Order: sequence, then C-alpha cells, then structure tokens
Amino acid sequence: MATAGANWAAPFATDPVDARIVLPGSKSLTNRLLVLAATADGPSRLVAPLRARDTELMAAALRALGVVVRDDGADWILEPGSLHGGRVDTGLAGTIMRFVPPLAALADGDVAVDGDAYARERPMTTLLDGLRQAGADIDDAGTGRMPFTVRGRGSVPGGAVRIDATASSQFVSGLLLSGARYDKGLEITHVGDDPVPSQPHLEMTLDVLRAAGLDAASPTPGVWQVAPGTPAAGTHVVEPDLSNAAPFLAAALVTAGTVRVPLWPEHTTQPGAALRDLLAAMGAEVTVDGDALVVTGTGRIAPLVADLRDVSELSPTLAALAALADGESVLTGLAHMRGHETDRLAALYAELTGLGGDVVEHADGLTIRPRSLHGGTWHAYADHRMATAGAVLGLAVVGVEVDDIGATTKTLPDFPGMWSGLLGPTSAGG
Repeated sequence: MATAGANWAAPFATDPVDARIVLPGSKSLTNRLLVLAATADGPSRLVAPLRARDTELMAAALRALGVVVRDDGADWILEPGSLHGGRVDTGLAGTIMRFVPPLAALADGDVAVDGDAYARERPMTTLLDGLRQAGADIDDAGTGRMPFTVRGRGSVPGGAVRIDATASSQFVSGLLLSGARYDKGLEITHVGDDPVPSQPHLEMTLDVLRAAGLDAASPTPGVWQVAPGTPAAGTHVVEPDLSNAAPFLAAALVTAGTVRVPLWPEHTTQPGAALRDLLAAMGAEVTVDGDALVVTGTGRIAPLVADLRDVSELSPTLAALAALADGESVLTGLAHMRGHETDRLAALYAELTGLGGDVVEHADGLTIRPRSLHGGTWHAYADHRMATAGAVLGLAVVGVEVDDIGATTKTLPDFPGMWSGLLGPTSAGG
C-alpha cells in the first residue's frame, strides 16, 4: 500500500507479466443504476456494484435526499422514498455533479450541491440551463459552477430542452436519468457545432432506462427523449468496469506478457470494450477464452492514430503506451478532456515531456513521438486515470514516482494492491 502523502514508486517490470485480473463493477453503470433506482416503483437490488469513492459518494447523496441505500453483503438494496432537501457532496465525480441535480429538482426542499476544490472549477452552466428550461429553480449566484442550490418543489414540468453538450455526454445522461419523473418527460436537443462526445455512455443511459421499462430513445442524431413514467424496480447485475482494465491490459504490451480479464461481457455499451481493437492496433494479440478477454504483448508497441472522442477515458493509458511505441502516434477528438477531473491534455503533455517525452499538444489531441524516457515524478492532478497512466510508464522506465496514487480510489479501491498482484515477483522497486 502507498503511504499517505508520499510519492508511490511505480514498480519496474523485470519479466513478462502473467496474470488474471478480476475487476470491480463499472462506475458508470453503478451510478446510473443508483439514480434510476432512487425513483423506482419499489425496492431494487444492485448486484456487485462498484464500492469506491465515486459510488460511495453517490450512495451518500441519495441518502441525503431521503433514499434508503443499505448493504446486503456485496450488494446494495435501494428503497425509494419521498425526496427531501439536504446537502450533497459530489467529490470530484462528474457523474454525481451531473446526475444528482436533476434528481434533486424533484425533492421537496432545497438541496445544496458542492464538491472538492477542483470540482468548483468545472463548468456546470449547460446542466443548470437545461434544468431551468425544464422548469427547475436553481440558485448559482450567476456563476454556472458549484456551490449552488437546487430549490426543489416536489415536481418538475419537463418538456423540450436545448443545450450545447459538446463538453460532456453526462449533461444529457443526467437529465435523461431523472427526466421520466418530470411531468412531461424530456426531449433534449444538442445545439453545439460538434457532436456530443462519449456516445457509448449515452447508449448506456438509454439501455438502463429501457431496461427499467421506460420509453427512451434517440430518434435522430443529437436528440434524446424519455417519456413520463416510473422506473420499474428490479435486480440489476453490474458489469465489471472495462475502462479500469486499461492499465492492466496495457501491462501485457509493455512487458510482452499476458493478462486475462474474466467476466468480459460479450455485448456491452461500456466504452472500455474498445480496448480490444485499440490494443490490437498497437500490436497486442487479443483473444477470447471462455468469458475472459486475453491480451498478450508481442514485444512490439505499435504507434496509434485514432479519434478517441467516444472513448476518451482510455486516452491517458493509450498516451502512456504511445510514449513507449516505436513510431509517431496521433490521438485526436479529445478537446472535451480539458474539462475532466483535470485538463487531461495539458496534464499528459506536461507529465510526458517531464519524463523526456516528445509530445505536441493540439487543441483536440496529442502527437507523441518515440524518445528515450527517464525517471521522475509523475503528477496525478487528483485524477485516477492520470495516476494509473504513470504506473504503466513505470513498468518500462526506472524511477517513475506517482505523487498521488491515492487518486485511484475514485474507481479502484486498492489499485496499488491490484498492481502488485499483477506484477508479483516480476517487478523491482522504481
């Protein structure tokens, strides 16, 4: 385990890895299902949900609004109730800051919403404008950011909403997840010049709504609808978080080893499913063995030229691999990442060049050319995916230290322990 406040010495791999990695549940699915179950027509069970900072904060937010969320072994049982005012801590979780305010608008009473220091810097204007168009009352003192107060009145008229969701698909998903409980439902139209990023996450939202018996669809590109209705209670099995597989599968490429991830779903809306094709493009052998995805490194990391707009959460790991590749990589479609946990494009540029990398930062992406890297401090920026990208580089570069490996608790409760288990005796201290 890493020591609080101390840099974490990323292990250097001395031999190929050969490991089986069991992933915890999907954060994206867990938090969507939590919100949906909060307004269902009876108690629901979430089987194998993710238990990490983002999902624990979501559960706490629902409890603050009057929803019963209780443990039953590894599962969560949710019992909807009358929503009331309270205080919500979003932490640094985009899903909470975008998913909870539309639910809070249905509460009877004021709901104060705030989060971590950097969360206060993340623009919320798109969501707040959409809620106001739907008839909600929001007091943000004109800032368009947290902290703000949702003045719940027990119901929301709903109807047509026009927003520019270029910065994040979560604005659309957040409105849709509670929109069925609005009097007229919602019809959301994206008015930005560029497409909404992370389309798989929008498909995921529509899927969970339809699975709960709601009428939800995207009749034309850039338009999403959910009709008035009450979600059906039920049992929801949470898939493993495929995006969290990225650093572990990347380790197979870096070390010319093999990593198996069991329970890999055959059909899924998770963006992490794209790892199969992306890692294959970078030189890995990718196969399926029963229910497991198996990735084997061939000793070569090929450069990657790809538009990652729909799978941007994979880009820190892919950028780390690109820095170790044998040719020039060009990663595009990533302008919206400037509004993630940190400005990930600027952060990746700074940290890769800080270790000696040859990187050009563009408005919407990065060009990464091969160059010998050296050790040094890799700054995580309180961003879980930046932290794990540093761990990937440490496999091949002696002396990499991650300044805040604790940031990984956002979606992986014990990343250092899992990483140690991945490497076993095949590693040396960084």
